[in-house]
Amino acid sequence: MTNHQVRLQPSNIIVEVPTGTLISEVIHLAGIDISQPCGGQGRCGRCAVILDDESGVRRRSTIRLSAEDLEDGYALACQTVIEGDVTISIPEQERIERRLVTDKSARKVELPFAYDPVTMQSVQAFQIHLSPPTMQDNIDDLSRLQKALADRGYSPIDIPLNVLRRLGTVFRDAKWSPWIVIETPTPPPGPARLIDISVEPIRPIGLALDIGTTTVTAYMVDLTTGQVLNSAAEYNDQINRGEDVISRIIYAEKKDLNELGVLVRQTIDTLLERLKLRTGIPPQGIHKVTVSGNTTMIHLFLGLPPASIRLTPYIPAANDPQSYLAAELALGVNPHASVYCLPGVASYVGADISAGVLACGLADSEVLTLFIDVGTNGETVLGTREWMVTCACSAGPAFEGAGVVDGMRATEGAIEEVWIHSETYEPTIRVIGGAKPRGICGSGLISLLSELFVTGVVDRAGNVKLDLDTPRVRQGEHGPEYIVAWSDETETERDIVLTKVDVNNLMRAKAAIYAGFTVLAESVGVELNDAKQVLVGGAFGQYINVENAIKIGLLPDLPWDRFHFLGNTSVLGSYMALLSHDAFEHTREIAQRMTYIELSADNTFYDAFTAALFLPHTEISRFPSVADIWDQEKRD
Repeated sequence: MTNHQVRLQPSNIIVEVPTGTLISEVIHLAGIDISQPCGGQGRCGRCAVILDDESGVRRRSTIRLSAEDLEDGYALACQTVIEGDVTISIPEQERIERRLVTDKSARKVELPFAYDPVTMQSVQAFQIHLSPPTMQDNIDDLSRLQKALADRGYSPIDIPLNVLRRLGTVFRDAKWSPWIVIETPTPPPGPARLIDISVEPIRPIGLALDIGTTTVTAYMVDLTTGQVLNSAAEYNDQINRGEDVISRIIYAEKKDLNELGVLVRQTIDTLLERLKLRTGIPPQGIHKVTVSGNTTMIHLFLGLPPASIRLTPYIPAANDPQSYLAAELALGVNPHASVYCLPGVASYVGADISAGVLACGLADSEVLTLFIDVGTNGETVLGTREWMVTCACSAGPAFEGAGVVDGMRATEGAIEEVWIHSETYEPTIRVIGGAKPRGICGSGLISLLSELFVTGVVDRAGNVKLDLDTPRVRQGEHGPEYIVAWSDETETERDIVLTKVDVNNLMRAKAAIYAGFTVLAESVGVELNDAKQVLVGGAFGQYINVENAIKIGLLPDLPWDRFHFLGNTSVLGSYMALLSHDAFEHTREIAQRMTYIELSADNTFYDAFTAALFLPHTEISRFPSVADIWDQEKRD
């Protein structure tokens, strides 16, 4: 097969590849990152590059590119193959802010229950005192250790080879009083396991992880006190291989499953390094790990093929994986640390929801409770301590800023709240960080859509009214749009707008979430109004304004005091499972108790979804507080 030289600009890197190589693969070979939110399917258009010499390429598809784009030499890197020598220019990629707003400082995390490390924790660190060998007491070092540990109730015990190799040196340097870390079987029977041995005192440390589709969050925990020493969050490095789980499943299936596992471990390594700088504790000093996340994220973390998750009848490889050693997973902590993945329920209701139900207390609730994890998949649980039903609907990433022309994540420069004057239609905005705006994040989009609706800029079908007496509405490149900020007011020096296409995406997302818990309620014969509390999880959930979310039909129209925003319940559940094996087992019991409703099994969900594709809903009587506002606006 013939090889060709590809020059990548502006880095001026030359890569030699065979005929038929995708440009995206060339870019990765050069060590350059390029955004592929759709997972290389040619749907998003975000991997566009400029061809300086078209003779050396062949386009497979022109998806998402206009005739003008093609004339200007643009091509999609994921859809174009090399057929000769060529120079390719890579436009500056949209950069994800590497410092999350939620990671500016370590917030104090309260212990979720009274913690007793002796009875609740499987990992213990302590100093042992061995009698030095003599001519009369000449047993070997290993037998000496086994005898001393047996006297303390640790028998039998597994000792890894690389710990055995250090045994003699550490014993003598410690003058026969070494520190050790041991994990006991939970529940017994079974051998205990020696994790580490040291001359210096050892503090047992744990790591609670939540591997989210968008964000990975870590708590570093002192296993003696149960306190969170520090926390950190970082965008999942898998994002550039797909912004949603389906895109990543397709990428893993058609491109490289192993690469996605490497990318998430790379993200975790970044968090571990940040935690080390803050606490002084190196990754090697972490002795136990718990992991939560949706089913796809757990599969990619473990290297399990996820293809069956998106194929009928939607069966994952494993809902309840076993524990594994960190060394097996190439996780950058102590190689002998156990890594426990929390159990999930189904392909689209994963360990993050089991952990969330544990953390929010729904499984022990006496009253009817609705738990919603607002994210890309919109998982919902409805029930009490007696019963629980659950479902998931693909809401899409619109509320996380994707699929919206000027959408962005909640970082510096994101518009997070909007107020619109009912007579002049002029907006007042609040921007994260107080600087000039660069785009609109999820909470800002909910606020903006709500304000556009109640002030009459958009109608109940989401149409932008172009006949209003304001320059803020106009016909734009993507159809009718509302101008949130003029170009001279923005950091990008471009108008920030919300288009009719954006509104459609937001309405589909909110309709999917609302339809999900509507179907759940109907499946068990209860009314949504009967829910005495609505618990909203997910990192994004803590920024939602209840009033605005109700106005657009994202949340049910209930008294505001029934809503409780809990933040990242997935990592909190992972933290609880890290501290207590009973909590971990309770999570398993929760997962087994939940009845999963497959929304694609009949037309019920589709009918509910279609009915919710209005502001706030086709049946406005479901939203009496919004109906009052709407009637008042019409009278005025």
